[in-house]
Amino acid sequence: MKKEIVKIIHKTVKDLFAIEQVDFVADYPKDEKFGDFSTNVAMVLAPILKKSPMEIAERIKNQESRIKDIEKVEIISPGYINFYLSKKYFQNKVKEINEKKESYGNSNVGENKKFLIEFVSANPTGPIHLGNARGGPLGDALANVLKKSNHQVEKEYYVNDFGNQVLMLGHSILKDEQAQYRGDYVDDLALQKNKEMNDPMEVGNWGANVILEKFIKPTCESLGVDFDGWFSEKSLHTSGKVDEIVQMLREKNLIYEKDGAVWFKSTEFGDDKDRVLIKSNGFKTYSATDFAYHKNKIERGFDKLINIQGADHHKQAEVVKSFVENFLHEGKKLDLIMTQIVRVIKDGKEIKMSKRKGIYFALDDLLEEVGKDAVRFIFSSYAPTSHINFDLNLALERSEKNPVFYVQYAHARICSILKKAEDDEAGERNKNKENAELSLLVHEKEMSLMRELEKFPGLIEEISRTYEVHKLPHYAVGLADKFHSFYAACKVNDSENPKLSLARQELVKAVRIVLEETLRLIGVSAPNKM
Repeated sequence: MKKEIVKIIHKTVKDLFAIEQVDFVADYPKDEKFGDFSTNVAMVLAPILKKSPMEIAERIKNQESRIKDIEKVEIISPGYINFYLSKKYFQNKVKEINEKKESYGNSNVGENKKFLIEFVSANPTGPIHLGNARGGPLGDALANVLKKSNHQVEKEYYVNDFGNQVLMLGHSILKDEQAQYRGDYVDDLALQKNKEMNDPMEVGNWGANVILEKFIKPTCESLGVDFDGWFSEKSLHTSGKVDEIVQMLREKNLIYEKDGAVWFKSTEFGDDKDRVLIKSNGFKTYSATDFAYHKNKIERGFDKLINIQGADHHKQAEVVKSFVENFLHEGKKLDLIMTQIVRVIKDGKEIKMSKRKGIYFALDDLLEEVGKDAVRFIFSSYAPTSHINFDLNLALERSEKNPVFYVQYAHARICSILKKAEDDEAGERNKNKENAELSLLVHEKEMSLMRELEKFPGLIEEISRTYEVHKLPHYAVGLADKFHSFYAACKVNDSENPKLSLARQELVKAVRIVLEETLRLIGVSAPNKM
């Protein structure tokens, strides 16, 4: 309905004032007593029309109050227009949800366009650290939302299995003077290595593959992230694609030689300094392979590319984005989501090291401590630009303070209520949903719960455009909160009032459907019992 009201306001402004385009806010009021939707359009128009916001609001109100499903329109000083939808509109939403089930909220926003999301992409030189791990729940949940909005989505992990970091891994396994990586996993690889392998690059290639297969892929599986593709950086080199990019840049006079290295004129693409493309030792840098990789992505026919990376890669990511837009002339095809750091807190203190591995506290350590559901829900709850302080004590707490437990408990309680209704003799006689008189749902807690259910389709469309996945867990908590409040005030299974019971059971079924679907999109289980 939010989208429809925005369209109606635009049309009204055009018809009344001959203004084609105006930027205004139309959103859900924080306090439900101010209606179901509120807009500041009159205040935005006031300086343009040189009239008072209240006068403009009154003219708009007279037009909008005749629209179906709008019960009344009120004006609040200094010029807010508040819309109140009819009870029947919300009651019909319950019926719609129970008919559509998990497809409620599906849309055609994506028009079947092809999206590629690249995320996690940790180097195969050790277990996945929490900085890379943060992109896992975010990228996977975003893919789920985009699919629900009719996008074709592929999820890809870029494997940095070539270059200096692989060489350094080889030195580390060989334990020579150039060793950089340490920890139990390096010691284990040293023991497993074929004794006849002594070339650092050969050992590094072998070790990187073992880490990918024995550490990274199983950890992603434990996180519940199933990638559609694992793209090898090495393949770009062996196929000659990196050399092709270097030649393209040379022909465009975008590279030069200095200090024995080949430099890319990245300042022409918005960088603060030029970057080395080929080192003096012949190794090609991330810039060369990143350009080749993104050219490959475009050649695969995707309509949109989304990269989820740590904020420490921001400058390089912006150069790649500029390369795609200005050198490959692909317009606004690449979107960047940059994530901030994750800290793990226990008993008020930060945990930095893994006791088990003798290295940094990694993703598999966190999964072992609190499980997939807590990791995915809490990671997804933060905007990418926010730092995460992951409180282990809170994540394990079985109370309403723990948002994961709070939401899952709401789902389990709903399942218990509906199970009791099915077992009840009156419920058996009346359980046909066609018998439910949804017009009986008029209690303020019922109305508040139905309003929250109505928001779900608009939220899915919004996230499809903005990628603000953190709004999903917040919605889940809000819906659970309204359900718990409803349950405390309204008896669902009431043998003395079977008609109202049946209507409330239908409402509770609708809540279960939307809550379960929200958790599915986040990648969190919806338990029937707890």
